[in-house]
Amino acid sequence: MIELILTVCAAAQPAMCEDRHFQFAFNGSLQQCAAGAQPYIAQWIGEHPNWRPVRWHCDWPGKQKI
Repeated sequence: MIELILTVCAAAQPAMCEDRHFQFAFNGSLQQCAAGAQPYIAQWIGEHPNWRPVRWHCDWPGKQKI
């Protein structure tokens, strides 16, 4: 499993941002996940047109940044 962390901001209020977490099976590196994430991000944005992606990265599920 790998986790895609997508930071999105509201289209009407660009200062209102939040992270969305998506877990899925992936057999590659974190860099490969981030590089291949665009189709998944495009699909999510298509389903949530009031949000705009500002950045994303991949990480292992449950990893907490200190």
